[in-house]
Amino acid sequence: MNKTLTNKILITLGFLFIYRVLAYVPVPGVNTEVIKDFFTSNANNALGLFNMFSGNAAERLSIISLGIMPYITASIIMELLAATFPNLGKMKKERDGMQKYMQIIRYATIVITIIQAIGVSIGLQSLTGRGGEQAVMIDMELFIAISCASMLTGTMLLMWIGEQITQRGIGNGISLIIFAGIVSGILPAIFGTIDLVNTGEMNFLVVLAIAAIILATVGVVIYVELGERRVPISYSRKTVMENQNKRIMNYIPVKVNLSGVIPPIFASAILMFPSTILQASTNEYIQMINDFLNPNSYVFNLLTFLFIVFFAYFYASIVFNAKDISENLKRQGGFIPGVRPGESTAEYLNELASRITFSGAIYLGLISTLPWLLLVKFMGVPFYFGGTSVLIVVSVALDTMRRIEAQIYMNKYQTLSAVGL
Repeated sequence: MNKTLTNKILITLGFLFIYRVLAYVPVPGVNTEVIKDFFTSNANNALGLFNMFSGNAAERLSIISLGIMPYITASIIMELLAATFPNLGKMKKERDGMQKYMQIIRYATIVITIIQAIGVSIGLQSLTGRGGEQAVMIDMELFIAISCASMLTGTMLLMWIGEQITQRGIGNGISLIIFAGIVSGILPAIFGTIDLVNTGEMNFLVVLAIAAIILATVGVVIYVELGERRVPISYSRKTVMENQNKRIMNYIPVKVNLSGVIPPIFASAILMFPSTILQASTNEYIQMINDFLNPNSYVFNLLTFLFIVFFAYFYASIVFNAKDISENLKRQGGFIPGVRPGESTAEYLNELASRITFSGAIYLGLISTLPWLLLVKFMGVPFYFGGTSVLIVVSVALDTMRRIEAQIYMNKYQTLSAVGL
């Protein structure tokens, strides 16, 4: 393996190790046992989902217990604003403007983190354990200040780690942080399932059904994520003669899932944000709304499906720019057989992408909600299980493998070029 690739992998693993260490650093002034018992009793609702995405840091009230979700929420807001306001969208496309754009996201992350940290801190005020122990062991006003500072520091560290992995490691840093958080909960989930079987709370046939559904979900994700529609491209005789010593791609690959893993992550971030805030209230009407946002409710999963479909279309429109592709083809002397270059090519590609995105959006929505419907509602599994976590893990793993393979091929090409072949 090439030394550069090895270093990138080691850098990625090193930063992920730091992330996991931070998950065990609690906010000062809390009784972690009381909080852990609270999350254990709420494992099948929004808190369980929130804890899963934080890599079980929430149940320890770690300094990174809010996870990377405030950053993702800020990114969602900015993406929507960029699509609404042309000047902001133009700023995002420019090199200098992109730096300002990212700086705005960081400032928005700070604001969202402080709001969520205050909500969590106030919610812990009335939390007590089995023996009447208080979750907060110091003065409440002092605790709110300490927890806000601690969680803000933790979230900023996670954001920095994600950026460092993207720039210096392998893969998308933010996606890998979420990936590592979910994967860290696999072994505890396996041991917990074994305990449920041993105590008779779960039938062994149900365990086999869970395994079968997980394997089927993984298989479907791999099949669809690797699927693509290849649009044939022809080049003029002059272009082929000028580039006869170079490889010219004779098709445009259009992935079935153009938006990748972003829609489920965005949908989860949006649905978890109000749950975090609403937990702090004791008002019966607010609690009623909070119950509707329970991951084991039909309302939550319906909203998840709708948000995923929306973000699939929204993000696909950003990733796949038919106008730019058609202009690049025209400059290179390429064209789609039977379609006129220029505007007609852009319209054709837009229509094709729209049809493919429909299939990809439905696939993402079903993968994220169908396993929950089969296991929790039909089979009565006593804990939350959703396809979103499986989708994220498999998709991020595939994307990272692609990047590693691309790095290997690039290194081979550079080696051949160096020896004059």
